[in-house]
Amino acid sequence: MIEGNIVNKQIAIVANSPPNTGSGRYAFMLQKLLRDKMDDLTYIYIDKSDYSLNTFDDSSSKIIAKAKKIPLIDNRTYFYYRLGKKIPEFPLYHITTQNLSFLKLYPRVITVLDLIHYVQPETKLHFLLSNYLYKGLKDEKHTLFISISNHTKKDLINHFKIPSDKIKVTYLGVDIERYRLLSKSEIIQTSQKLNVSISENKKYILYVGSEHPRKNIPAIIKALYKLKKKYEMNVTLIKVGSEEHKKQKELISSLIQRLNLEKGVISIKDVPEEVLPLLYNTADLFVYPSFYEGFGLPPLEAMACGTPVITSNTSSLPEVVGDAGIMVDPYDVDGLADAMHEVLTNSGLMEEMIKKGLERAKMFSWERCARETSKVYEELHNI
Repeated sequence: MIEGNIVNKQIAIVANSPPNTGSGRYAFMLQKLLRDKMDDLTYIYIDKSDYSLNTFDDSSSKIIAKAKKIPLIDNRTYFYYRLGKKIPEFPLYHITTQNLSFLKLYPRVITVLDLIHYVQPETKLHFLLSNYLYKGLKDEKHTLFISISNHTKKDLINHFKIPSDKIKVTYLGVDIERYRLLSKSEIIQTSQKLNVSISENKKYILYVGSEHPRKNIPAIIKALYKLKKKYEMNVTLIKVGSEEHKKQKELISSLIQRLNLEKGVISIKDVPEEVLPLLYNTADLFVYPSFYEGFGLPPLEAMACGTPVITSNTSSLPEVVGDAGIMVDPYDVDGLADAMHEVLTNSGLMEEMIKKGLERAKMFSWERCARETSKVYEELHNI
């Protein structure tokens, strides 16, 4: 529970992603932990799926505004703009993603999860779009910023010239009641309950995340190929996550076919959150060679479940993993394959990584995240 006094003011937490996504989980966990300690906290969710503006808690939701779809011109950003204008007045707003920073809601706290579209745009269109999405970051009027890593804070200072003292670094957390080390009997019982088949004769490598190009999934596929060919290992990759990037999906599928790895890769598009801890616990190794992350929740969840982690030595990932995992150059496929082989064949190293990972994960809690966030609310009230 959150201890200490929290500002007794009306606060609106504004989000635009469902709780089963990284940014959505962040917003949802904040309102869940802060709600009981505040006189009046409202969670506002802009739902693109049905063009609605909602308030909701753990058990119920209420539509407070709707928008009609405008054919041809109604892209996601314009939709957010139209419904954002219908958000009621509050003494303080917490905009939980930089992608909504253009909304003119004041006074406000803006959480910057990353600056991906600006720093590593997928296309020129994404870069141009980022200039609109992020334009609110240049408006410091009655605004404080929360960054979820020191790396993202540096990006904010370098690219948007925001004064350092207006940015508060607040790390995300991990739900240790859900993401934890399971016993063998719990794994068996859970897998039977969820009808998940696990073979004890195989080594499993797990990846959890989208197919966005910056996630660097082709490097995992190529490293898997080297494990099978160079080291003759019976290893299977379980790839969990959305397939919303059509071109990247085609590229990955083509690569798997070209390397004859159809039987070595299991792709799972939609996984209920209650299944993820089972997959983390079942995996012998978690691999996450992303080029850029604002934070990186999956490696943290993996460590909390006692799964050894190999990740990139770039962006915010070293802040999350520390010395508990192995960090590699995301462009070095051979280095990634060698690191994967070393962990999978060195039981002493694996045990050490599991132990360090479990301890590292304890440093990141949603309770601390919520407590530090409440202090930012207090600071903004006192400005």
